[in-house]
Amino acid sequence: MALSSHPARAQAEQGHGRRPDAGLVVRCGPILRRGIEVQVQPNAQRQDDTRTAGTTAPVVSFEFFPPKTAAMAESLWQSVLQLAPLGPRFVSVTYGADGSTRDHTHALVSRLRQQTRLCVAPHLTCVGAPRGEVLDIARRYWDEGIRHIVALRGDPPAGAAGYVPHPDGFHHAADLVRGLRGVGDFDISVAAYPEVHPEAPGAAADLDNLRRKIDAGASRAVTQFCFDTDIWLRFRDACARAGITVPIVPGILPITRFTQVQRFAARCGASVPAVLARRFEGLDGDPETHRLIAAAVAIEEVETLQRHGVREFHFYTLNRADLSFAVCHALGLRAAAAT
Repeated sequence: MALSSHPARAQAEQGHGRRPDAGLVVRCGPILRRGIEVQVQPNAQRQDDTRTAGTTAPVVSFEFFPPKTAAMAESLWQSVLQLAPLGPRFVSVTYGADGSTRDHTHALVSRLRQQTRLCVAPHLTCVGAPRGEVLDIARRYWDEGIRHIVALRGDPPAGAAGYVPHPDGFHHAADLVRGLRGVGDFDISVAAYPEVHPEAPGAAADLDNLRRKIDAGASRAVTQFCFDTDIWLRFRDACARAGITVPIVPGILPITRFTQVQRFAARCGASVPAVLARRFEGLDGDPETHRLIAAAVAIEEVETLQRHGVREFHFYTLNRADLSFAVCHALGLRAAAAT
């Protein structure tokens, strides 16, 4: 659920300034690794799943973004191969802050569909395109068997003063969700912001916007990353008080580079607790210790949320598997054995 075009979901995909993700699981099976099948055991309950909904096993999903170079593409694919055997509910593919990576997004979605049996959830945004064009993309996805879409407002193009809807386009994420419902019975994820979207006039308006997206037909809300679990839990409680009953899924951002996360947080209005800054202080030249601290921080976050009943987590991987894999291991997930 960064649920917008950017991996950290620092983009606004809302109607009044914010929101989320979704996904339907169709196409889960073995992933092909150089001709060898590695069994993918989806841990999520599907519509055709006979398991009980009350299971306490954690459910995970992963976000990737389209690579820009051949080297980045190879690195991404190695990450896919490492994370796929954990059986994610879905993997999402971002769209680019202003829709600029559209072709790359489609290419990655196609590759994942053709070379794996993962459940792929492409992002769709309102930015820079008329309604008909966006819905044509959705119809193409539907015809290709994709049933899970992450519906976002999207961010304005770089250098723009602010978000301006396309004159013939969807204005907000809720409008996009409603349009997608007219195309097919998609599983639709949208974005949510525990610390309030930067463009929202306030927490109440932000929550109202989320409710509009749910009322329009969204299946779940994936939140922006939030390092303060107390803030996240209060947001979950506020959603419940507002009558929002769909799953609220925390977005987990393992800290690959602390300075990068600080930039992400500044853009999307997320806070960085002082205790977190102290943990990473002086580690710019010590990547190994940085990585160990990052794993410990993310594990502490998910375990705290688990103790409060959270059973589903969405990882902003930044196309790197190591930290997300480690956190999933701590959650109790194990990779399926090769067959």
